[in-house]
Amino acid sequence: MKAQLDTLRDKLTNAVLGSDEAVYNLLVALLAGGHVLIEGAPGVGKTSLAKTLTCLIDGSFRRLQFTPDLLPSDIVGYSIFNQKTGEFDFVEGPVFSHLLLADEINRTSPRIQSALLECMNEGQVSIDGETRPLSDIFLVIATQNNRYTAGTFSLPEPQLDRFLVSVEMRLPAPDVQHSILRLHATGPNGAHSPEPVVSIDEISTWRKQVAEIMISDPVCSYIVNLCEAARKHPELKNDVSARGSIALMRASRAVAALEGNSSVFPDDVKRIASAVLTHRLSPATDDFGIGEEARRRAKVTAILEEILDTVPVE
Repeated sequence: MKAQLDTLRDKLTNAVLGSDEAVYNLLVALLAGGHVLIEGAPGVGKTSLAKTLTCLIDGSFRRLQFTPDLLPSDIVGYSIFNQKTGEFDFVEGPVFSHLLLADEINRTSPRIQSALLECMNEGQVSIDGETRPLSDIFLVIATQNNRYTAGTFSLPEPQLDRFLVSVEMRLPAPDVQHSILRLHATGPNGAHSPEPVVSIDEISTWRKQVAEIMISDPVCSYIVNLCEAARKHPELKNDVSARGSIALMRASRAVAALEGNSSVFPDDVKRIASAVLTHRLSPATDDFGIGEEARRRAKVTAILEEILDTVPVE
């Protein structure tokens, strides 16, 4: 598993230069069975990274562009009357896939965003009184613009809590930008689409192996203490839910797998804690204006780094 994960990681980072941290968190979510929220300004590679991952995985992929006029049925599907059979036929929505790219998810209203809640948390869709299961491997990769927020709707807290990890993608350094230009100068629209390197069945096997990675009582206590410190910190609000604590444990197991560890160590928890908790928290005194979500996230991240430095491992 480790060798294949390294290959997958290398191909992703080589395809979207300057995305090392985002790639790492994306693979954590893939292994832990969670969903990913990618934030950043336009043109930094958010959509390209998600599309590249779908090319490297031999599974079904759907992309959904979120717009103000989107309807819930555009996400989950709908029933239509078939005049030939005299019955209603169900037309599957984009959620009936292995990977769903929810592009610019904050461009539509909270009512429409909430159509993904049951899909992300329960792995199923309830329509017309019938519950329809989604694929065992179902990964939502949502992108949102956190710089230019005119005409956008902030994701509600229950929706944010459904994302296992979040990551902010930024404009890379000038030398990396130079490499990006050279990459796109080699052919039409840049490099060709990569071939799949892992199957859906292999990912299912990986997830089972990750779920079996040992996590000791002291490490569990450390995770609880970190979440408690975040809840009690005077400069933070939006308490970390029990789901958030479980998410940190699951993500830590995935980090252990990526690092080749047979059990979860405190360093594995520290490696992923900010990505798991940042989007679940807000500054207690929010004096940031519209369009300053990046600064708001930076403040929360800085406080979490302080917590990681001060909470001891017992």
